[in-house]
Amino acid sequence: MRYQPSSKLRTDMSFRREEWDLLVRLPGRLVVAATLAEPGTHRRSVAEGLAGIEAVAAGRSSMSRLVRDIVTAIYDEPDDDQLPGDERIDPVTAVAEVLIACRSAAAVLAERLGREDADAYRHWLESIATRVCHATRSGELFGYPGQPVSATQRQFLAALCHALAG
Repeated sequence: MRYQPSSKLRTDMSFRREEWDLLVRLPGRLVVAATLAEPGTHRRSVAEGLAGIEAVAAGRSSMSRLVRDIVTAIYDEPDDDQLPGDERIDPVTAVAEVLIACRSAAAVLAERLGREDADAYRHWLESIATRVCHATRSGELFGYPGQPVSATQRQFLAALCHALAG
């Protein structure tokens, strides 16, 4: 069964419902995983959350219609699936699950889309993770501050790029 995204969205690509849900939910899951990539940062901060929100929203200006439609879908989703603020998350499990989801998303994109849209989605996810890692490291909200990311964060970002490459 094919899932056509809501009529509010302009994408004419058909995905199975679980594929579309994966693509739409992955950016938010990635924000959480990026905050957990640095040891000792099991609590997400306001700076990280804001950096993640801003990076996700930046997809609205993407040249890729797919990325723009996914951002629209993200903002149209109800908040029912949000984690409670006091929920304990195992960092190792959360990061591993997101990397597995990234591999799945890369496979879906390779099967369903041309290289341009697949690359745009991949680069958008990479930029989200990079911005959150910089915010985690420095507390800066926007842009890329002079403070470099840690070795652990670089490993996470490299694993992310590898997972998204398919």
